[in-house]
Formats: sequence, structure tokens, C-alpha cells
Amino acid sequence: MKQLLAKNFVACALAASGILTADFVNPNWNPVLAQTIPSPNSLVDATMPYTILSMAQGIGTASIQKYRDGDPVIIGTRNGTKYIISFYGCVDGKDCDDIIFYAGWNRGDISLAQINRWNAKTRYGKGYLDGDGDPCLEMAVNIDYGVSRKNLEDSFNWWTKTIDSFTREVLNE
Repeated sequence: MKQLLAKNFVACALAASGILTADFVNPNWNPVLAQTIPSPNSLVDATMPYTILSMAQGIGTASIQKYRDGDPVIIGTRNGTKYIISFYGCVDGKDCDDIIFYAGWNRGDISLAQINRWNAKTRYGKGYLDGDGDPCLEMAVNIDYGVSRKNLEDSFNWWTKTIDSFTREVLNE
């Protein structure tokens, strides 16, 4: 649990600052492209970061790197909003269980009351203020044991709706 909370905090803080430094990711990581792309009818899970990357590239720009602990991380941008997809439950940087979408903004002008109002009427995603008082947004997606490609595409669709709603209703952008 501590590892999850620490990763959440770091990911949100880095997304809010807009910086992903060499101290955070391993720049020498060279991805092995041996992963097979599943057929449209096969299941997708968190052991398939390149399949998830290709789906992220369908909503904007995205690249894949590794956290220092070896776990994959997808860094993306959609309509000017930077976001991160972190992989959890990994063993030695692979065989991951699930993913969490994150976005963060470097803005101290958002109140907890604004975020709570949004959270109360939102079905997917949760907003919160990080330790610096900056707004963050996350959405966990359980894909352990696999989900259909259509199901994961729908999760990406919900992520885009969640970002759009949060930026419009909380950030007033």
C-alpha cells in the first residue's frame, strides 16, 4: 500500500509540474518489441504495455518508459493535457496487474470544495489536491486476468470524458 501511495504522489506531482526527469525514469531503457499485438477478439491485460500504448496513441501522443523500479509508465498528452498511465502489481517490471490513469495541474487556485462537488456527481475518476495543493485526477482500471479490447477502449473513452469534465467544471478551462 505504501508503494502505491508513493507512486501515486510522485506521478501526480510530476504530471502537475510537467517534468519527467532522468531521476524518475530510466532513459537507457530500450523496450523489447517482441510483444505480440492481440487480435480484436483476444483479451488485453497489464502484461501488455505496448498494446495499451497503442491505445493511448489513439487519443493523442504517447510514449512508454520505465519507472526506476522497472515498472512501465506511459506518458501521454491529449488536447494539451499531460497524463500518465502507471502499471501496478508488477513483478520485476513485468507481469503487471492493473493500470491507473493520472493527470495533474500546477495550480493552487482550486479549492477542495470545488473538487468535492465534482467528485460527488462524477461516476469515473476521482479528483483531489496533492500535498502542494495542486489538483490531480486519477482513474484506476482493473484489467487483471484480461478484458476485451473493446472494454479497454471504453475505459480510454471514459478517461477522455473524465479529463474533459474535470478541466471544464473544476479548472474552468
